[in-house]
Amino acid sequence: MDLFGSFALLLSFVCAGYAFAGGIAAIVTRHPLLIKSARQAGVAACGLIFLATASLVYLFFSDNYSIAYVVSHSNRDLSTFYKIAALWSGQEGSLLFWSFLLSIYIVSVLIAYRGKHLELMPYVSVVMAGVQIFFLTLNNFVANPFRALGIPGANGALDVVARADGNGLNPLLQYPEMVIHPPNLYSGYTGFTIPFAFALAALLARYPGEKWIHLTRKWTMIAWCFQTAGILLGAHWAYAVLGWGGYWGWDPVENASLMPWLTGTAFLHSVMMQEKRGMMKVWNVWLVFITFLLCILGTFLTRSGVVSSVHAFAQSSIGTWFVAFLSLIILVCFGAYLKNRDYLKSENQLDSIVSRESSFLFNNLILLVACVAVLSGTLFPVLSEWVEGSKISVGAPFFNKVNIPIGLMLLFLTGVGPLLAWRKTSLESLRRNFGWPLGVGLLAGAVAWPLGCKDIFSLICVILCVFVTVTIGMEFYRGARVIRARTGYPFVGAVRELTMRNTRRYGGYIVHFGIVLI
Repeated sequence: MDLFGSFALLLSFVCAGYAFAGGIAAIVTRHPLLIKSARQAGVAACGLIFLATASLVYLFFSDNYSIAYVVSHSNRDLSTFYKIAALWSGQEGSLLFWSFLLSIYIVSVLIAYRGKHLELMPYVSVVMAGVQIFFLTLNNFVANPFRALGIPGANGALDVVARADGNGLNPLLQYPEMVIHPPNLYSGYTGFTIPFAFALAALLARYPGEKWIHLTRKWTMIAWCFQTAGILLGAHWAYAVLGWGGYWGWDPVENASLMPWLTGTAFLHSVMMQEKRGMMKVWNVWLVFITFLLCILGTFLTRSGVVSSVHAFAQSSIGTWFVAFLSLIILVCFGAYLKNRDYLKSENQLDSIVSRESSFLFNNLILLVACVAVLSGTLFPVLSEWVEGSKISVGAPFFNKVNIPIGLMLLFLTGVGPLLAWRKTSLESLRRNFGWPLGVGLLAGAVAWPLGCKDIFSLICVILCVFVTVTIGMEFYRGARVIRARTGYPFVGAVRELTMRNTRRYGGYIVHFGIVLI
């Protein structure tokens, strides 16, 4: 089965290579048979990765201790539940699992848009195949999970051996959430490949209109939801297993998962400005590019050993491959932008500072400032070692000092944004919309102060949380009241009907309320 898995991986690499090269040829020649064959090669590559992953899972469940990866991460006493988690518990298996999840996304896109968007999809397929080739290169030639266990023989060659039992799974990973947390987080990381592919493809193809935005938003939401779930589950694991005394310790690998979440969140907000007003086209394209780059950077930090973390894999030379891949992505993105930047001209300008557009703009700026703060603190030990020859780490006090004010500003904008109108908001509208939420928030602060909430940041947080909650409640109440008057539904039914009629808007309010609870 190990030979079958190795062969499936190698053949997948060949198919992905054809999907990439054939896709480029199809773009140049516009030959329909080339387009079809390149797409089918992409699907075949994904299917072969599924087979390779199934082969490795079989080796774990059959207790095949002639494979080095199985020996390192499993044993006969390991329960079935954790043998599943053993698949991604080490460098080689987790990279194969990454390719597996990426293949699910790729084959879903290729099947969902078969015969649709004919001017765009060949470019999308080429970009996806290019990313897939990189990870298949690692799977086949750098960190192959099917490597046999060997010992030096008398003639100096390695002799394949089979051990009676394995080393077992790291005890820190034998926790129920570790069967759920990595798949969610990896699904977020790999999922951002799809928006990246559409954004780069639209830029290269000069695809007209905002269609690529509509196509991209759905895939971005899927990746963002997985990333959010992965971060929250990881935070609980750190609290319950590592005993940090809190849910977030500003660990480098935690930060690596947070950074693409911040830029992905910024994109989900700013994309509405492009859809509604044709604005921020350059900004949105680069937000997608940066989000994908941060996903690869986070993977580099986790796997290269350049930063110390309980979450990270051991020191490895694999980091060089990620640096090369990051450099290539940056060159391609800059080249595509410089060649086609005239395609990204905005159709409208900002009409007023007091408008929903401006709230989205400020939201984006603050999210990016938070991302830069986290990135600089995370990479500071690496940069200090390059400059001074010794690692100087910054801990939680630095991150808290910088990010608490940023977080409070974001919380404030979470409540303000829904109350502002597009284009321009009148003074009367501000007075009418802000009166109750602000008053109730200040009242909550007045109650919290004598009850022991003396820290200024904590007090502001209480005021803003109540302010945002009342804002969200008012939005649901106003909409439900209109639905109830028209249909006669009970209030709860009217709220449900309101939410289902505009899931994008009111679903966003539910997410905002979730931020308040956190």
